[in-house]
Amino acid sequence: MPRSKILVLQLLAVIVTVSSIYLLAPWRAGILYLSPLPSTVQEQLDSAVAKNIDGIIVFYHKLGEAPKTLVSGWHDRSQQIKAKPDALFKIASIGKLYDASAIAKLVANGSLSLDGTLAQYLPSLALRIENADEITIRMLVEHRSGIPNYTDQPGFNWGETSVGADDNLNLVLDLPADFKPNADYGYSNTNYLLLSIIMKKVLGYDHSTFIKEAILDPLNLKNTHFSVNDIDLNDLMSGYHIDYDYDFKGLDQGFVATAEDVGVFLRALNDGSLFTEKEQEIYQSIYEYEHTGWVLGYYSIARYHKDIDTVVIQFVNTVGGNTLTFNDVMYHRIVKILSQPTEKN
Repeated sequence: MPRSKILVLQLLAVIVTVSSIYLLAPWRAGILYLSPLPSTVQEQLDSAVAKNIDGIIVFYHKLGEAPKTLVSGWHDRSQQIKAKPDALFKIASIGKLYDASAIAKLVANGSLSLDGTLAQYLPSLALRIENADEITIRMLVEHRSGIPNYTDQPGFNWGETSVGADDNLNLVLDLPADFKPNADYGYSNTNYLLLSIIMKKVLGYDHSTFIKEAILDPLNLKNTHFSVNDIDLNDLMSGYHIDYDYDFKGLDQGFVATAEDVGVFLRALNDGSLFTEKEQEIYQSIYEYEHTGWVLGYYSIARYHKDIDTVVIQFVNTVGGNTLTFNDVMYHRIVKILSQPTEKN
């Protein structure tokens, strides 16, 4: 293909991308996307806070360089406490990476089988979850079970109901399946709730203990916890919704960690040092290597960027309105800054 035609196609691709973001995304995110890129990550964080984000933490680690954690805004708005680089944060569904890693390890040591069915491991649910005799461990991990998502049910309230509690299962028992097992993909928190129950059964103790011993301790992750009940709430960054003058930090919504701890875990997950060769092969076949997380008051992004060999973790303690799109664009800009040879942070 002639170089002139390639350049025209590349230009059209850029125009389509920019136009889509500008026309389809909220106007604030569109403006952010089109605005000049600052020279440092810190400038980008400060700019985000100036646009009504209460607080933000970004950890990044380029291989061969010292890891860095940058912050802007408030740790606690009402107390006028500034954001802290070592603050704990609710990482929500990023926790599924830890759960999937535990599954890979348990499959490798023979405690679980990816082909074992839900009915085999939890026979008491065989008649209360449709297709339980066909749904396998692999399907649960991959969100291909067809089991309805408990957080989408009328009885679930993000502001009142604990995330991941065993009684959340009652919200989906006896409901029809969303689709036949392995016929489609449907993200469902119920899958991972069931996996936690299955792990507890085969281990004889709570799966969080296994994750601590098999994953957290070897990586020296002392600032990763499984519930707000395990920490001093003063160490937890406050969480806000733009429509409410309320701090949601007290809600029990699962995993809690510092940005640095998540960054260390994510690099180990991606470079394979978390696993034996057998465990790595199993994990690679069942789940992804990055994740986002959302619970009331908290939004997080955890990704490894192979092209620049950099882990980038972003925590933002403001949700609601168009903040998700805004924060996704901001994350993209931070990665672009880190990709520049002149980045000075």
